[in-house]
Amino acid sequence: MIVLTGATGNVGRALLERLLAADRPVRALTRDPQRAGLPAGAEVVRFRPDDPAALFTGATKLFLYAQAAGPQPADLLRAAHEAGVRHVVLLSSAIIAEGADETHPIHVMHATVERAIQDSALEWTFLRPGAFATNALQWAPQIRAGDTVRGVFVGARSAPIHEDDIAAVAERALLDTGHEGAVLRLSGPQATSNAEQVAAIGRALGRDLSFVEVPPEQAGPELFPHVPPHMLQGLLDSFRAAVDATPEITDTVEKITGSPARAFARWAEDHTADFRA
Repeated sequence: MIVLTGATGNVGRALLERLLAADRPVRALTRDPQRAGLPAGAEVVRFRPDDPAALFTGATKLFLYAQAAGPQPADLLRAAHEAGVRHVVLLSSAIIAEGADETHPIHVMHATVERAIQDSALEWTFLRPGAFATNALQWAPQIRAGDTVRGVFVGARSAPIHEDDIAAVAERALLDTGHEGAVLRLSGPQATSNAEQVAAIGRALGRDLSFVEVPPEQAGPELFPHVPPHMLQGLLDSFRAAVDATPEITDTVEKITGSPARAFARWAEDHTADFRA
C-alpha cells in the first residue's frame, strides 16, 4: 500500500492516476473526502494526523508534501514508521541548494521537513523541482476575461516543469529500487520568461496575449490569491532574482523515466480548458 498526501493537488492527482493505472493499491489522504472528486480505485481517507493508524496501517510507502507534514513532522514520520512505512518520497523544492537564503520561508518549510526525514528511521528520496508550470494558472482569471495579463517581473526566467513529469519521477522513486537516499533536482527542458509563457498560452488558445508588468509593491492577493501573506514577499524576492537569470536545467526526468521533460508549450496545450471562459 502506498499512502499519498496532497491527493487533490496537481502533482498528487497526476501521481494518483499513474499509480492506479499501474494497478498499485493507493490510500489517498485528503481533508475533505466528500468533495475531493478523486478517481475510483483509490482508498480515500480523511487526513487526520492525530489518528495515524487510519492513515498508515498496512502501508510501506509514503508520498509526502512538505505542507502535509505539519508543524511537527517528526511525529507524523514516527507514526508512519511504527505502522510499517519504510520509504518516504518527499516533494521538496529546488530552493534548497548550496548558497541559498536559508531564511527564505519556502526554504525553511522544506528544509525543516527534509531534516526531520533524515533524522527518522525511514528510507527517503527527495524530489526538488524548480518552478512548476502550473504556477501559470495564476493568470487564468485574467486570460479568461481578456487578452492582457498583469503581473510582476516580465523578464523573470525559469525552466517550468510539467506536473505530470514530477509525478512520473515520483512513480519511479516509489515503485523501483535504487532511489533511496537520492536527491533528484527536476526542471523543465528550457528557460522561458513570464512574457514567453503568456505568449505560449495564447498560441495554445489561438489568441494573441500580452503581458503588462506591474510594480511588485502593487502586487497583492488579486495577483497571488493562493499565496499565504507571510510568503508573498519571499516569493517576490525570488521572482526579482530570476529577472534575466539563467535557471537550472536538469535532465533528471529523462534519466529516471526514460522520457524527456515536456516543454512549457506542451503544458499550455494540455491546459487550454483552464484558460477558456
